[in-house]
Amino acid sequence: PRKDAPFIAINTAAIPRDLLESELFGHEKGAFTGATGQRRGRFEQAEGGTLFLDEIGDMPAELQTRLLRVLSDGHFYRVGGHQPVKANVRVIAATHQNLEDRVRQGLFREDLFHRLNVIRLRLPPMRERREDIPLLTRHFLAKSAQDLSVESKRLSEAALKYLQSQDFPGNVRQLENLCHWLTVMAPGQMIEIADLPAELRDEAPRTPASDWVSALAGEADGLIAAHPGEVFDRLTREFERTLIRRALAATGGRRIEAAQLLGIGRNTITRKIQELGMEESG
Repeated sequence: PRKDAPFIAINTAAIPRDLLESELFGHEKGAFTGATGQRRGRFEQAEGGTLFLDEIGDMPAELQTRLLRVLSDGHFYRVGGHQPVKANVRVIAATHQNLEDRVRQGLFREDLFHRLNVIRLRLPPMRERREDIPLLTRHFLAKSAQDLSVESKRLSEAALKYLQSQDFPGNVRQLENLCHWLTVMAPGQMIEIADLPAELRDEAPRTPASDWVSALAGEADGLIAAHPGEVFDRLTREFERTLIRRALAATGGRRIEAAQLLGIGRNTITRKIQELGMEESG
């Protein structure tokens, strides 16, 4: 049974486009500069088992075509190879994207979508399952304590209710990182609201959309009066800075994951950080 065979995972958004094909399908010796020997790709590594393709929605179009051919034909060719290799794997794919929208936009192949969309599971974001937060925090606090060889800490009722009021845009990963931080940094065994990270405690209440638009309109009016000709550039740069800062805060500074939260590419977020002068501030 496949459950006893290898489980191989790959994040297709985290690997540069020009390396992804080799990572998935392997390559032959001499296939490209630096290919000093034959290399087995993830499909071969998962032989008889399961291949998990994370962030499939970000896969480049040309590799979508290759993946579809593998799923249809049941075999593939290593990069630079001429002999077919049988693909005996179960494929599981995941994405934070809305694939139906990507198909309508011409960014994801419709035939590949239907090939993958056999058994579909939707994992709701943390803001839609706040009732899971107590169970998850207990699990992650216990796991962090075990990893660090210390006694597990507990959340007070008030701290737990406070966490349940948060949206956690970084979802389970953000909650896991928070529990690890608390295991290291909280001074006592009982964690209170005051022990939570400052950025979590200081988060301002949600602003209704109408108030946000009104505030933006007021800011625009002020800039039109004071800095004509600079309004769009000033507001756009500040808007982009704010989005990137919040995404980086939610992912602990990891740019690839922050880019995924924002729905932009890894190269785009790196370029924006440089253009906006955010390198020095982290």
